[in-house]
Amino acid sequence: MPSGRQGSIHLFRFSGIDVFLHWSWFLVAMYEIRGSAGRYSSISWNILEYLGLFLIVTLHEFGHSLACRQVGGRADRIVLWPLGGVAYVDPPPRPGATLWSIAAGPLVNVVLFPLLLVIVLLGRSAGWPASMPDVYGLLRALLYIDLGLLIFNIMPIYPLDGGQILRSLLWFVLGRGRSLMVAAVLGLVGVAGFIGLALWRRDIWLGAIAVFVLMNCWGGLQQARSLIRLGKLPRRDGFACPRCKASPPIGEYWRCGKCGQPFDTFVTHAACPSCSTQFAETKCLDCGGLAPVNEWMTATLVPSHQ
Repeated sequence: MPSGRQGSIHLFRFSGIDVFLHWSWFLVAMYEIRGSAGRYSSISWNILEYLGLFLIVTLHEFGHSLACRQVGGRADRIVLWPLGGVAYVDPPPRPGATLWSIAAGPLVNVVLFPLLLVIVLLGRSAGWPASMPDVYGLLRALLYIDLGLLIFNIMPIYPLDGGQILRSLLWFVLGRGRSLMVAAVLGLVGVAGFIGLALWRRDIWLGAIAVFVLMNCWGGLQQARSLIRLGKLPRRDGFACPRCKASPPIGEYWRCGKCGQPFDTFVTHAACPSCSTQFAETKCLDCGGLAPVNEWMTATLVPSHQ
């Protein structure tokens, strides 16, 4: 998956969110545009259709990002690449916040579909198929693209939006780690389906999607195991993460960035006992948030559910 900085072009910044375009997008764009030549009177329309596809993808990713911001999460980067787009969102580690951050992307497609449908129907009534066939064909293609993206994204296969929505719903019942474990295992079943379909249709893009899903499911399984182990650790009273409100585990789980010595930052008040390096912020092992130790001491305590 592209990182958003290496090998990417910065397109624009909107509402504090930077949008990048990965260099591989141009290679695939040329291949796809040339492969669809002949559908319009000029290849310019094929270019517009491909750009329209990624405009819809960009709006979809902004749906994720803005929803994440709405629930107090971090979202500052979107990367467009041949397989679509990736919004780098970090919602607060709560099932409701995660659910809204993920569901907002497909909801953008839901909103776009009736708008495009009305335009297409009005165009057909106005005789555009005969008088402006390229315009009508482009609008019709964008309608089907939006519908196709919606159906694809809501499939309950992790890490697609549908799989992450399923994980968020399971989180309410199973907890953070076990819900991810179930979603990742179900995602592996989806990988088998993608591989079988790719072989049957001899479709290289379905094969690429299968590899992408497989890599993310494997990473999800590893993260789920870590979350489950973390959730079983004894927790320290008197401290809580200002961001996710989870109490920190008891033990030497923080490592000094200078000498590499592991230590319990809440025992030493964020100072390495080996080299005496003082750390201005302490990282939450549950959500990854950073905050000074004194802010942990004043946070409202709630139990951590993994």
